[in-house]
Amino acid sequence: MPKVGMVSLGCPKNLVDSELMLGTLAQAGWEIVPRAEDADVLVVNTCSFIEPAKRESIETILEMAEHKKSGRLRRLVVAGCLVERYRDRILEEIPEVDCVIGTNELERVLEACAFEMAGPKSFGPAEPYLYHELTPRILTTPHYSAYVKIAEGCDHPCAFCVIPQMRGRFRSRRFESVRKEVENLARQGVREITLIGQDTTSYGEDMALPDGLAALVRELGRIPELVWLRFLYCYPNRLSDGLIAAVAETPKAAKYFDIPLQHASRNVLKLMRRGSDGEHFLKLLEKIRRAMPTAALRTSFIVGFPGETEADFQSLLDFAAAAQFDHLGVFLYSNEETSASYNLPLQVPASVARRRQRALLAMQRKISRRKLRSKIGARLPALIEGRSEESDLLFTARTEGQAPEIDGRVFINDFEGAEPKAGDFRWAQVTETSDYDLVAKLEGNFFAEPITAAVHRLAEAQALVELRPSADGRLREGGDAMPSL
Repeated sequence: MPKVGMVSLGCPKNLVDSELMLGTLAQAGWEIVPRAEDADVLVVNTCSFIEPAKRESIETILEMAEHKKSGRLRRLVVAGCLVERYRDRILEEIPEVDCVIGTNELERVLEACAFEMAGPKSFGPAEPYLYHELTPRILTTPHYSAYVKIAEGCDHPCAFCVIPQMRGRFRSRRFESVRKEVENLARQGVREITLIGQDTTSYGEDMALPDGLAALVRELGRIPELVWLRFLYCYPNRLSDGLIAAVAETPKAAKYFDIPLQHASRNVLKLMRRGSDGEHFLKLLEKIRRAMPTAALRTSFIVGFPGETEADFQSLLDFAAAAQFDHLGVFLYSNEETSASYNLPLQVPASVARRRQRALLAMQRKISRRKLRSKIGARLPALIEGRSEESDLLFTARTEGQAPEIDGRVFINDFEGAEPKAGDFRWAQVTETSDYDLVAKLEGNFFAEPITAAVHRLAEAQALVELRPSADGRLREGGDAMPSL
């Protein structure tokens, strides 16, 4: 039986693609192995949004290619966004690569991996791809949590972004397909679903489905086994009153909004081809808080965009101080050669961009520290994630205001009753805080259900793929890369 290994780089959207390829291979009888040195075939699913992500993808490909010399590796396949931008160059400049498949060619992963006979190194143009509820998939996330991609591509003209070039035009999955997939996952033991896409808030527009995401949230919120439902990446001009109401009125919908605003200066937003300004954004945030006073709000900003002046940056500082976000990422502009902003004048020196990043993060650190201190004594539902990597004496958890992998955590240093297990929902009383994290004592169950055999099978899949959040990963304290919208 042939053995295949997977290295998945980048964002959760890319991770879903990796899980679909794994599912296709497993269904065909391939054995999935967690160690690269044990694989007959390796697939590297790449990210290519910005320069740091490209560099990491190339370095990973070269690292995996070394196993052809030292291990049993017979075939190296490169997939994902890097292929969409540099298909021919990859094959020309990295001869160890045997085949490349782009983001619309996931269904050809079996052909790409086959080594019994020499196949093509690249395939022809592919039709826009969307998976469905019957597409084979192996979850690599913890058994209690999963991402569900509800749309692909993007139609927004943001000057800094190359996603439409890699992922194509915006297209939504069928409503019924998403519902069935979430139902199936919930029956298998998944208790937290995160809906993702380049622009989730446009869901359904291409199918003439008015306020499609709001309708989807309400429908998925009726699934009995589900505990938390959230969605990521709200495009601000698509965040409707109907969607706010749907989240407010659906108990299982996490009161959490991730709204990548990118800037607050009217001048910079115009150059970015996004429009609007900080005053309008403040009104939007106030509307959310009126409907849900305890809602957690996250955003991300880009500093160093061409033409950003000191006055523009000061307006961004003033806006962030007024907005009081719970979570905030600050990213350095990356000048991509195929983006609309590549040839803009008045490029900002990297040293200036880094200084602005540090200043904005320092201010946000104070905001976060103050907001978290106000939670001391509060009793909050928390999802247990397991023992802490820092100490075996601590457990980690998340509240509904903390999304997987990108926000702060809850550290548990005391608990009542049975030892907590990953996937448990418990009440947590906050006892201490730091700049970004909470410390709490666990109390009784918030939600309890016996662990089923299906849950254990999902848990076993966690070790089947090497996950490497690439340079465009969303960092809770900012980073060198830009966010995905």
